Amino acid sequence: MTAEQLSNEFSKRYHSAEAGMTVVTIHLFGIEFARELQGQNLKEICAGADVPVSYGTEIRKGMRLAEFVKLK
Repeated sequence: MTAEQLSNEFSKRYHSAEAGMTVVTIHLFGIEFARELQGQNLKEICAGADVPVSYGTEIRKGMRLAEFVKLK
């Protein structure tokens, strides 16, 4: 996936997250797309998704969890 595609997907998920589930949604995005996100600039992906660039840290947390969890 390109950075633009990742930004679009992140934006869609972030902006449609239920109240109180925003951070969980960010972590799940990092888990699900961990391979695609490797080597990408997470700040640029956040900026392209129109979310605070500091959420790149939360995406990175999800990426690190990816090797330990399996999505249902």
